[in-house]
Amino acid sequence: MKKIHLIVGARPNFMKMAPLYKEFRKFPNEFDVKLIHTGQHYDEKMSQFFFDELQMPIPDAYLEVGSGSHGEQTARVLERYEVVCLNDHPDLVIVAGDVNSSMACTLVAVKLHIPVAHLEAGLRSHDRRMPEEINRLVIDAISDLLFTPSRDGDENLLHEGVSPEKIVFVGNIMIDSLVEYRSLADKSTIMDQNGLLKGEFALITLHRPSNVDEEKGLTTILNAFNEISEKIKLVFPIHPRTRKNIEKLGLDHMVKKMKNLLLLEPVGYYDFMKLQMNSSFVLTDSGGIQEESTFFGIPCLTLRENTERPITILEGTNQLVELKTDIIIAKVNDILEGNVKKGKIPEYWDGHTAERVVQYFLKHGIQ
Repeated sequence: MKKIHLIVGARPNFMKMAPLYKEFRKFPNEFDVKLIHTGQHYDEKMSQFFFDELQMPIPDAYLEVGSGSHGEQTARVLERYEVVCLNDHPDLVIVAGDVNSSMACTLVAVKLHIPVAHLEAGLRSHDRRMPEEINRLVIDAISDLLFTPSRDGDENLLHEGVSPEKIVFVGNIMIDSLVEYRSLADKSTIMDQNGLLKGEFALITLHRPSNVDEEKGLTTILNAFNEISEKIKLVFPIHPRTRKNIEKLGLDHMVKKMKNLLLLEPVGYYDFMKLQMNSSFVLTDSGGIQEESTFFGIPCLTLRENTERPITILEGTNQLVELKTDIIIAKVNDILEGNVKKGKIPEYWDGHTAERVVQYFLKHGIQ
């Protein structure tokens, strides 16, 4: 029996690892799978989300890393996960995405000669100003197996000189969770609680430092929201970082004057999925939401210069929007006037990615 560590640290990891954990558990004679929670993002809401909504067990190890600078988080994970590995001796470590936890645990495992598989490998924004891009490059450079979510991931890795036998196209595992929990999300009462009707509101998420840490960028976005809110209701489950910066930068008055803006506390997975499925369009700077909106066929305007998920633009419903008030408003007006970008669901975004990953190990074993 092979012992496998699945690393979770930040919210997006949970949706990626939940279906994989459940799939591995179908083969108890083959795999002993353990959840290692670094605690990179952790609070009571996250606890409930992790244990209840994704129907996951208590993690086998919790590193209590907490928030902090990139250096602080990485250092704590390196120190604490090394102890776990030395005590538990896993045969394989699987990391997902591009958060600090994934990069740090990869470093620990590789230095201890433990094989690493990277789930969601090969994504590139080609913008090294993004800390996530550095994490992606590091993880992919030193991992043993690279499970890609889309064909462009394969192309990126081959271009970087990665050996083809290390690259395995399996599809987008985050879609597995959307497929599994969609029926439960449909039962969410969040729209009734807030008097919302299908197609009559836009959904906002905003958290990237480039958008919310400086007065100029945040003012640009809020000015756009002010005009857009005169045409359609805006629903904004506000990230704690964003709320804090609005207050710190003295921009509260801009938010308070928008009568058609509904600010919500961060919402759970089911509630957010319900809002997204029923929105007219999404305004975001999140990576994962670009993928989710493409799966749901909801127009997505991404307030960023670039994306590591270009397939959501090439095949999906996503558009990049320059951070200028008039351009944001113009893109929204296009959608409101019916000029909606039609997309399709990319290959292997079908809810069966976890099965493909586990079948790979059943067939090839863990080297």
